[in-house]
Amino acid sequence: MTSYGLRSGELADAAGVNRQTLRYYERRGLLAAPQRSPGGHRIYPADSVTLLRIIKTAQRLGFTLDEVTELLDAGRHRHGRRPDSGLQARARNKLAEVERKLADLAVIRDTLRAAISAGCDDLIACADSPSCPLPFVELAAGGNDGRWSPTNRFSGTPNGTWA
Repeated sequence: MTSYGLRSGELADAAGVNRQTLRYYERRGLLAAPQRSPGGHRIYPADSVTLLRIIKTAQRLGFTLDEVTELLDAGRHRHGRRPDSGLQARARNKLAEVERKLADLAVIRDTLRAAISAGCDDLIACADSPSCPLPFVELAAGGNDGRWSPTNRFSGTPNGTWA
């Protein structure tokens, strides 16, 4: 660390990112353009480490960079902000999104378990079997433009049909 702040490599190491990430975040407006040393090196303020850790944590929680930008902007402009623009509202929305994804993944998991339990070993043979737990019938019926959606719930019936 210089007396002015952190060089690119120092900041990247301290925050657990690479130098290209710093430049990308600068282009996106997440990270302010740094000052330059007399030798032309980028010099970042020490609090940039915290900002980068916040960004990476928010990403790990499922927020996109656009959402992170909005969260940071909302935090910087607390006066006069809409009540639905803060972290609490956005965290609730993200949690609801994660809950929906988990429910969809549970359906996929249960369908795969049913396929394994049913001994499905050949897609062609399984597709013709009335006891096949895979959603071939639903796909053929044209729901969701012919694409199966995990929001179709597996009924758990003994023959593996869909509700």
